[in-house]
Amino acid sequence: MTDLLIRPANLDEQPPTPPAPPLPPVMAGPPRDPRWAKRIAGGAAVLVLIGGGGSAGAYLMEEHLASRAAAVPAGQAAAVSETVTEGSDLAPIVAKVQPSVVTVLVDGARSSSLGSGVVIGADGLILTNNHVIESDGTVSVRLSTGRTVPARVVAADATHDLALVQATGLSGLAPVTFATDDSIAVGDTVLAFGAPLGLEGTVTSGIVSALDRSLDTEGEQLGGLLQTDAPINQGNSGGALVDLSGRVVGINVAIATAGDSTGSVGLGFAIPADMVTSVVSQLKAQIS
Repeated sequence: MTDLLIRPANLDEQPPTPPAPPLPPVMAGPPRDPRWAKRIAGGAAVLVLIGGGGSAGAYLMEEHLASRAAAVPAGQAAAVSETVTEGSDLAPIVAKVQPSVVTVLVDGARSSSLGSGVVIGADGLILTNNHVIESDGTVSVRLSTGRTVPARVVAADATHDLALVQATGLSGLAPVTFATDDSIAVGDTVLAFGAPLGLEGTVTSGIVSALDRSLDTEGEQLGGLLQTDAPINQGNSGGALVDLSGRVVGINVAIATAGDSTGSVGLGFAIPADMVTSVVSQLKAQIS
C-alpha cells in the first residue's frame, strides 16, 4: 500500500507553535517526503502512526525501562495467564503482554523513524506495519528490556500494511496470542501497547468503538478495521491492541484527527486479528 500520509517532524526538532491565524488544512511548507502528504476527508485527517526519530523523551524512556526491568524478574511476567475482568486491576494483563511488544527502528542516511511491533516467534520473528519499515534504512528492534538487536525485513504485504521482521541473536521470547474476530464486540475494553511519540513501554486503555471501518488511502483501502478510543499516536503503528485476556485483537495502524491536529482524539484503528493471522500465514510461507 502506498503510504501517502503525514510524517511528523523529528521529535527533537519540533518547531514552535505558529501564531494565529490557524494553519490551513494542508501543512505549511513542503513536506519532507511527498508520500506523507496529509489527506483530508470530511474535515478529518487520517494518519499512520509512525514516529520521527530523535532523542526527545529518551531520558524518561530509559529510566522507565530500567525501573521496570528491576521490578519484574525475567520470565515472571510471561507466567501471568488469568483473565482480567472489567473494573479490576489491569496491571496483571499489562505484565503479561508487555514483554511481547517491541519498538522497531529504521535509521536512514537522512532521517530515522520508529514504530512498534509484536513478537510472533520465540526466535525473534516480529510483526509490524509495512509503513513502519518501507523507507530505506537499517532496521533494528528494541525489546521491552531495553536491549537493541539488528533486524531485517523478511516479508511484507503492502496491501494489508503488514510486514515480518527477523531480529537476530534472540531466543526464548514470549510470542503474543491472537484472539478471533467473533470474540470482539463493540464496548469491549481493550489496551493499546506501543511507543507513541517515542515513549516506549506505553499502555493506554479504552473500548472497541466500532467494527468494520474502512480508511481511504487514495486508490487503496484498508477495510474491516476495528475502531477504538484507546489513545494511540505516532509511534504506535504495529503495536498490539489486546483484550482483557491478553490476546491481540488487532494491530494498531492509523488514527483520524480533526483539523490540523496530529494527536489522538479518540479515533484509532487496528487491523483485526483474523485478517492479521491470515496475512501472517501467507508471509511466513514466503520465508519458509
